[in-house]
Amino acid sequence: MPVSAPSRPAELPGSPTASTTWPPVSDTGRRPGRRARPALLRLGPADREVLWLYLLTRVGVWATAGAVGWLFPADSETRRPRSLLSPWQQWDWWHYLHIAQDGYFPAQAGPWTAGWDNREAFLPGFPLALRAVHSVVPDWAAAGALISFLSGGVAVLALARIAHLHLPDLDAGRRAVVFFLLSPCAVFLAAGYTEALFLALALPAWLAAQRRNWPAAAALACLACSVRITGLFLVAALALHFVLTARGRRAWRAAPWLCLPVLSPALYSWYLHTRTGDWMAWKHAQERGWYRDFHAPWEAWANTWEAAFQHTQATGYAFMWQAELLAMLAGVVLLALLVRARRWPEALYLALTLWALGTSYWYTSVPRSTLLWWPLWIGLAAWSLKHPRIQSAYLYVVGPLSVTVAITFLTGRWAG
Repeated sequence: MPVSAPSRPAELPGSPTASTTWPPVSDTGRRPGRRARPALLRLGPADREVLWLYLLTRVGVWATAGAVGWLFPADSETRRPRSLLSPWQQWDWWHYLHIAQDGYFPAQAGPWTAGWDNREAFLPGFPLALRAVHSVVPDWAAAGALISFLSGGVAVLALARIAHLHLPDLDAGRRAVVFFLLSPCAVFLAAGYTEALFLALALPAWLAAQRRNWPAAAALACLACSVRITGLFLVAALALHFVLTARGRRAWRAAPWLCLPVLSPALYSWYLHTRTGDWMAWKHAQERGWYRDFHAPWEAWANTWEAAFQHTQATGYAFMWQAELLAMLAGVVLLALLVRARRWPEALYLALTLWALGTSYWYTSVPRSTLLWWPLWIGLAAWSLKHPRIQSAYLYVVGPLSVTVAITFLTGRWAG
């Protein structure tokens, strides 16, 4: 972890030159003859290559969705395929849609109502964005897909630039993005889910922190906290990074900015309290709907193992619980590697994530959460630079697996 970061990555030892990732700039930080633009909008050749890879994978994912509409219709005797957007309307999407359409407590319904769907377990960031985009895009599913599409583009740009900060090789960013976009649960980056939007906020926040731009990092983290509770783990990592890198009284003047991200969950808890009288309504909804009450880590492992291998579940669910166990093991290994490398902020982020996921009744959505572990994709990029066959093995083995998970999700089966 670098202890200091310049205002431009071109000045960081071992990073690519400015002309590789960012357009040339003058000594004042402006391109000659043009108005200065935000760093994320200045696209160099490496950035355009990353976006090209992103667009290609989007074509592949949507082609898979189209094929699913033809091959797996709701009625086996139908003569018309489902619409292209229909396969994306699965599982959690309906919660986000209902919140965007009707709010959290429509017609005075709530946890006191029989058959309540526990929608308050979902934070308001994505439903608010969905409602805003729907004012321009009439179709709700198209609005959700557009949010994820644009957010995913921002996320891969930020991921590539973070990789460039840590790895000197000019190909590091592209490799990290390839591993990320072909990961087993990459289909959720295109779905109307929160992963893409969260990453579009969290990764630029982390990038801003590396550059000591704490107001931007705090503002972006605040927005990320409105999308997923994982944002709080990001805030903890940002705070630790600040403590480890702040030097001198002037640097510490930025410390109050790190209080800003707490505003999002605090306001949401206050809102739920006004409607339910319960400050912990979010957590209690998680417990009622998804068995996320506290259990010791070994109990959660044992319960997940039983669901995965003791023939207590249908094979489709059992397979996904096997994936949950494998993803948890991968997370523990990654955490050990981060601790060994003394990457303390990233290790803290991952440790808090694993603790939250690993202390419920059983593991739920751990494979999908791997998308949010940016050190994993950067670590795989670093490994592949030392051992070129790693990338080929990943493409040939994990690529088909990601298609399998995509088809599983798009046909309405549980995929994490």
